Amino acid sequence: MAPVTKEQLEAAFCWEADDQIPRRPEMTAFRREARYHQAQWREANHHPIGSQPISPKAGDSNVRPVGSRLPLDYARDTGANFLTPAALDAARARTAYIEPRQSFDHQRLWADLLSSSAAAFNLFGDLAADLARADRAVHRWFPDAAGRVTGVRFAHSPGWFDPAYLNSLRSFDAVFTLDLDDGTRGIVAVNVKYHERNKSEIPRTENLSLYGAVGKRSQAFAPGAIATLKGRSDLCVLWLEHLLMFSMLQHPTDKWTWGRYLVVHPAANSDIVDLCSRYRNMLVDETTFTTMTLEQLLDSGGLPRAAVTALRARYVPSQR
Repeated sequence: MAPVTKEQLEAAFCWEADDQIPRRPEMTAFRREARYHQAQWREANHHPIGSQPISPKAGDSNVRPVGSRLPLDYARDTGANFLTPAALDAARARTAYIEPRQSFDHQRLWADLLSSSAAAFNLFGDLAADLARADRAVHRWFPDAAGRVTGVRFAHSPGWFDPAYLNSLRSFDAVFTLDLDDGTRGIVAVNVKYHERNKSEIPRTENLSLYGAVGKRSQAFAPGAIATLKGRSDLCVLWLEHLLMFSMLQHPTDKWTWGRYLVVHPAANSDIVDLCSRYRNMLVDETTFTTMTLEQLLDSGGLPRAAVTALRARYVPSQR
């Protein structure tokens, strides 16, 4: 595939400075291609163009068009960011209630075509509507998973800012819950990465002792890994979401006894490929951590065929 040119990006209102990643040309190319592809998808489906900011104020002279976005009111009214009726139903159901102390960007969910949160609804919305299909999919992906799938949740945390878990705003893009034969529960916690790049972050200082304790009890981390992960690192978010799952397994009363943390990403997102590889090096036990490319997920046979066709058209750039 020929690289998308600056002229093409500018014509599609997709030339964004944030897509330039210094010293990582493959990642720059991927981000530009992904944004351009979303703009092409929007135009092919006759949706109007959105803007920066997503919800502009009247009279704002700094508003500019962005090809990879939809107008917010239009997006909310039509649900155009969602590919199937089940995905849209799941998004509307999730945004109709508030988990205590949640942090959830509704504007990007509805209007940003690059939103990984929206991608999670598109990927798993049909499974949320059909738990028998969801159960077959989870056991296809994880043959060692016991029990049966009894629920699919989105943008979910077991406890936002709850010290019984991780006392943070970390959450999962999607969660598959399982009822196990012994009366306990299992979880597949999913982190969807689409357009994201690697960025260094610092864990909350006041939570470091909690993070360390959860990590130590998990017995999953290599010697010295937790000390490294407590510092500034681009592994920070991955680590904290993995720890959030561990905090569920360690909760004294919630009866979670089996868990898997799954990262889904496009094969061409070199930053996330590298991130997951380096994170594996921090683990002495990889049982609870796994990755799957978007393409592998679509090829797995776990999703409805019609949804797979729509997902490929939306998220996998075609030959130009």
